[in-house]
Amino acid sequence: MSSATTSRTRFHVHYRTIDLVTITTLAVAFGVIFWGWGKLYEPLSGLAVFSYPPSSGLLAGPWLIAGVVGGLIVRKPGAAFATEFLAAAVSTFIAGGTQWGFSVFASGFWQGLGAEVIFLLIFYRRFGVVVAAAAGALAATFESVYEWNSYWTDWDMGYKLAYLGFFAVSGAVIAGVGGFYLVKALAKAGVLDAFPAGREQVTEV
Repeated sequence: MSSATTSRTRFHVHYRTIDLVTITTLAVAFGVIFWGWGKLYEPLSGLAVFSYPPSSGLLAGPWLIAGVVGGLIVRKPGAAFATEFLAAAVSTFIAGGTQWGFSVFASGFWQGLGAEVIFLLIFYRRFGVVVAAAAGALAATFESVYEWNSYWTDWDMGYKLAYLGFFAVSGAVIAGVGGFYLVKALAKAGVLDAFPAGREQVTEV
C-alpha cells in the first residue's frame, strides 16, 4: 500500500501572496503547538517508559511537522524550511518561550533544512506519504546530529545513534505520515482550494 501525489508541472520559484500568508499562518499555528509540546515534554520524558535516555527521541516528532506540512501545501523551494524555521521562532516568543531559549532557532534551521532537502531531491514534483515520511525522517536526522553536539555531548556513539533512530521513526510517523493526512484532511475540508494540494486527486494503491 502506498500513497502518491504527483505534481506534473514544473515547480515555480515565484511566490504568490497567498503562499506567503499560508506559510506565516502555518508557522504561527505550529509555533503555538511547539510551545505547548515543549511544556509537556519534560514531564513526559521522565516517565518510566523513557528510562532509556535515547528513547526520548520518540517524543520529538511533533516538532518537525511544520516543515512537512508547509512543503506539502505550498510546494515551492524554501517553503518547508521557512515554515519550520518560523514556527520555531514563534515558539520562542510565546509567554517567555521554552526551556531551550534561543537555541530553538538553530533547531528550526536544521529541522527545516532536513525537510527541504527531501523536496529538493524530488524536484518538488512528488508529494505522497513516502516523500512526507522521508522529509520527517531527514529533518529528525539533521536535528539529531545538531543535538549530539549541543545537548547530548556526554553520550557515547551508541546512545547517539539510538537517539537518532528513535527520533527518525517519530519524525517519519508523526511529522511525515501525520502531516500528510493532516493536509489531506484540510484539502477535504476545502481550505486548500487555492493550492494543488486542495484540487488534485490523491491516489492510494
